[in-house]
Amino acid sequence: MTGAIPELPAKDLLTLIPEYAGLVRDTTLLNPEPGDPGVRESSLGGPVLWPADEPWPYCAEEDHWTFGSDWRNRTEIVPGAVPMTPILQLFARDVPGLKFPEGKDLLQLVWCALIHEQDEGLVVPKLYWRNEAEVVAGGLLTEIPAVGEGEYDPDNMPVPSTLSPATAEDYPRWRDLPKDIWDTWEPRLRLPSGGSMWPPDSNVIGTKVGGWPAWTQPADWPDCASGHRMEHLLTITGDIQLGDCGGVYFFHCSQCPDHPWDWRFDCH
Repeated sequence: MTGAIPELPAKDLLTLIPEYAGLVRDTTLLNPEPGDPGVRESSLGGPVLWPADEPWPYCAEEDHWTFGSDWRNRTEIVPGAVPMTPILQLFARDVPGLKFPEGKDLLQLVWCALIHEQDEGLVVPKLYWRNEAEVVAGGLLTEIPAVGEGEYDPDNMPVPSTLSPATAEDYPRWRDLPKDIWDTWEPRLRLPSGGSMWPPDSNVIGTKVGGWPAWTQPADWPDCASGHRMEHLLTITGDIQLGDCGGVYFFHCSQCPDHPWDWRFDCH
């Protein structure tokens, strides 16, 4: 039956394969736009609501480095610990589809903007769940240290951006398809060239919350310590260059009270 079905747009493929349509998940596209976000706004790369009594996180990984002034020079080691960079701040009011841990309504993500050879050249992140009212009541950290100019990889630094969250339907890429669906339909949707008709347009690519990861390499879902497969929490991609990285994917386990988290990335 190879080549029996002509090439179809995504919406027709969803009609053709009810099992695929049944895998739909809601996602919230964050739609960052360069701007001047406030400390009590959801933002990408903007100021964060940080407790005054909690020290700002530093990265003390050995041999983190930067290209410096010459991209061909990969030997410019940055000695000592360096402050992490604010990446994302999300308030529950802006992402109602995201399940926060009980008593929490603020999610913050920071990472080291240098390059880490032991992590295959990518960022070292930290993620925090907080309660906005508790942070405000306890006072805010007024001076957040920053990595000095020329001491970071500019690809890992977001432009401060406001967010305009919008919901959308999201479908898995073929790498996340259940085996029975793939085995049944892939042979029927194979093109004469040998490629597959599974359309990338059905998987939302962008910085988003929830939905499905937009894997460019084999899917790699983490499990929590209790053995639960974690859920896709958010994706950072496109708005930050991150070298040849396809995306940085964050996962959490909403079945565990403390919402443990993990992260993955893949390359183009």
